[in-house]
Amino acid sequence: MLNFHVITLFPDLIDSYCRTSIIGRGHAQNCFTVRTVNPRAFCQDNYKRVDDKPYGGGYGMVLKPEPFFLAYESLTLTTNSAVILLTPQGKVFNQSLANELVALSDIVLISGHYEGFDERISSICSHEVSVGDFVLTGGELPALILIDSIARLLPGVLGKSESLINESFHQNLLEGPQYTRPPVYKGLAVPDVLMSGDHKKIEKWRRFEAIKKTYLNRPDLLAKANLSKQELKDLEEVKRSLAEQNDNNGRQI
Repeated sequence: MLNFHVITLFPDLIDSYCRTSIIGRGHAQNCFTVRTVNPRAFCQDNYKRVDDKPYGGGYGMVLKPEPFFLAYESLTLTTNSAVILLTPQGKVFNQSLANELVALSDIVLISGHYEGFDERISSICSHEVSVGDFVLTGGELPALILIDSIARLLPGVLGKSESLINESFHQNLLEGPQYTRPPVYKGLAVPDVLMSGDHKKIEKWRRFEAIKKTYLNRPDLLAKANLSKQELKDLEEVKRSLAEQNDNNGRQI
């Protein structure tokens, strides 16, 4: 059983999402648990203040160490655990890290607000994680992103393990295009190969389209993808074709 522990000033944001849709169903079926802990409950003063002005001056307020340390110390964790500080200064979260974390028993997610954390809070953390090169008003959305990404890898959450195959980032490729009915809509037709019934051709087409989409949108991933010699040749053909299209568009302009 994987247990998520979210240290957050806004527990309702976490709880409401984790009762919804596929993640909510997995939670209800006890595929994993989510517990929220509010640092305000551990404040020592009458005002329940979790933040204060930064030493050395500066804008905004910084989250104090005491309530976050005490919230963390209130948890019962196994040795097979990770404590993750959600911060723009962290390493960017990816599928590889999700695959690593899903093997744990306990994951603590520390969500912040205001101008950030007192640096001493990071001393209790095993990871510092960012969800991208941008800044949010709080850490609840990043916490939910990690919960969603990790929990869906657990048995029983998606219903079928096959659902995880051919997804984006599987084998370092983005997922290729998908289609459903009707076969033609607004003059846009489903590729004939998908309706051919030839499963070998369909799988080859899907693999090629995944490589093509990865090249167009995330070429950095291709360096880690395990491509066959034929697929490498096909990729070079894609590059040449796109270069010719760009040349033609340039001449038309």
